Amino acid sequence: MTWMMSAGTDNEGTSPKVSGALLVAGTTSDAGKSVLAAGLCRWLARQGVRVAPFKAQNMSNNSVVTGDGGEIGRAQAVQAAACGLAPSVRFNPVLLKPGGDRSSQVVVLGRAVGEVSALSYRARKAELLRTVLATLEGLRADYEAVICEGAGSPAEINLRADDIANMGLARAAGLPVLVVGDIDRGGVLAHLFGTLALLDPADQALVAGFVVNKFRGDPALLEPGLRQLRELTGRPVHGVLPWREELWLDAEDSLSYTADGVIGRPAPPVGGQWLRVAVVRLPRISNATDVEALACEPGVSVRFVTEPSRLADADLVVLPGSKATVRDLAWLRRTGLADAVRAHPGPVLGICGGFQMLGARVHDAVESGAGEVAGLGLLDVDVRFEPDKTLDRPRGSALGEPVTGYEIHHGRVVRRADDLAGLVTLPDGAPEGALRGRVAGTHWHGLLENDAFRRAFLRWAAAHAGRDGFEPAPDVDFAARRTAQLDLLGDLVAEHLDTDAVWGLLERGAPSDLRVVPPAGAPTLV
Repeated sequence: MTWMMSAGTDNEGTSPKVSGALLVAGTTSDAGKSVLAAGLCRWLARQGVRVAPFKAQNMSNNSVVTGDGGEIGRAQAVQAAACGLAPSVRFNPVLLKPGGDRSSQVVVLGRAVGEVSALSYRARKAELLRTVLATLEGLRADYEAVICEGAGSPAEINLRADDIANMGLARAAGLPVLVVGDIDRGGVLAHLFGTLALLDPADQALVAGFVVNKFRGDPALLEPGLRQLRELTGRPVHGVLPWREELWLDAEDSLSYTADGVIGRPAPPVGGQWLRVAVVRLPRISNATDVEALACEPGVSVRFVTEPSRLADADLVVLPGSKATVRDLAWLRRTGLADAVRAHPGPVLGICGGFQMLGARVHDAVESGAGEVAGLGLLDVDVRFEPDKTLDRPRGSALGEPVTGYEIHHGRVVRRADDLAGLVTLPDGAPEGALRGRVAGTHWHGLLENDAFRRAFLRWAAAHAGRDGFEPAPDVDFAARRTAQLDLLGDLVAEHLDTDAVWGLLERGAPSDLRVVPPAGAPTLV
């Protein structure tokens, strides 16, 4: 996964001195916090500022492995690339990985430390806040600027008392706050005003301004609303970022994908036929971004599906990763998707949890406690879950091409048929994953981001699907696509944000005379 090491600009030279930090909060999930933070990181790095990203607490099953063998949210790895940095556990000290509606695995400074419920987690917040603040303090000592990203919405007042990711962090660390809202959903002015108004006066004192995201149309039509928002709140809108359809890679939230489940913007095929890919959207899907590299290929249509009929016209079926393999395997059976996957006549690829589901048996006394469960039986392997999580960034070869990837899983192959080939061959000659006929599986995330392998894999899939007229493009460079997206984010910040105001927040913090907007927190009951 060299993109995390090399993408971005070198920001180790002479640079302006800012010695500050700010927090990007959002009115909702997927409002644009991650992309605005990445854009700010890219813009600052271009100015020669030594800048780092930070998210105190992330709740996501999209994660990556750092160089020192830790685990952080994928969005912070992308933001690190925007800074020209390798990912570090310092950039995301607390990661929550949901395994069900009421429980999550807690990862602290890159290491899993146990499972918690929503209520039991709250009892650990004070201890975790100390870790968060110490980590942020270290980053502020080592870098000239730190761009922090909030989580969800700061106006979740039911959670404010022990918040460590939004206004709780801002108050404890003295961070000025920008609140971003997504106008594409509608009601953005109400979202921005209401978010501020629900905060108590001390929290409001740190909210320095707003940013509108995903605007389409004539900015002149929006201007009267922005002017009135400033009159009502005493705070400016520091920028209106336009909608750009190119911005879809490395989505932090599944809400980022289109309503019909299509991933990316498919380009016409190079050959005479399309290759249609159906990715099963598991309830507890993890690292869904694995398939985004396929969606960058001309003539490859990649779509998320949740019911059996959508597999009927698919050429390739992908079972992606899962934070709860056994539970999602049971969901496949309840929905009829398990039978549809088994009956699919074309190629099937399983990644991590999806690979485990394709096997003969899964023994899980760790995540679900279910013991031995039958798999789909398409690959003759048995998997056993171990308490210690595998976190690695291995290398090898696959389909004749050199490959890299990363591993994040509790399940380990404990039995494989003697005649079963590996999808990947490790440097010592050992097999990884499995390959038999039209079915392939691997524990490696990021495998499809290897350009030469991806082309070889698409030729393999097309051959097994009978798509003789499909031809992979010879020149798709996935790492370059990701770098171009980061550059675009930096361009949007430079062109559409009041960057002088951003400098001011980093250098001086929030203005001292910001107005309190009623009701300013919970009312007093008499």
